[in-house]
Amino acid sequence: MNRRTAIKTLGVASGGLITLPLWMASCGISDKKTHQSGFSIEDQELLAKVTDIIIPAGNAVGALSVGVDKFLQQLFDDCYEKPVQDNIKKQLNALNAESKKLFNKPFTSCTQQQGETLLSKLSASSIKEEKDFYALVKSETIRGFTTSQKVMVDYLGYKIAPGHYYGSVNIKS
Repeated sequence: MNRRTAIKTLGVASGGLITLPLWMASCGISDKKTHQSGFSIEDQELLAKVTDIIIPAGNAVGALSVGVDKFLQQLFDDCYEKPVQDNIKKQLNALNAESKKLFNKPFTSCTQQQGETLLSKLSASSIKEEKDFYALVKSETIRGFTTSQKVMVDYLGYKIAPGHYYGSVNIKS
């Protein structure tokens, strides 16, 4: 191999590695895990309140403390089709409007009892979109909660690799 070609290639590669962080920053790529949600801030707060009503904190951990609301936002954005996402947003806004009509305050300011009343109306509704919304959010909230690391490890005693491997053990026969 030609020494000049090797030095030139090494110089170009070094220059590329030096400028790589600048390129990454200009592209908006970072090492932080972020998720740009398709939900507005108000919708995010409403979704968080719904998850908090479904699994409240009480004496143990609740849905909000393990991040189920963030899980649902990412799940709905990444794994569900546009019509389902639109129905979720529509039902969250309808839930907020119903709360203002019944209790004269937004859904995010409702007590646990008031929130349960509004959600039970959705579960008993004859309108398919409302019933589908409630069933979807409830089932995914429960799934997100029960599969969270805090619940799995601290409360269910889950171990990634149960037991211990003991190699080279003398066996008496």
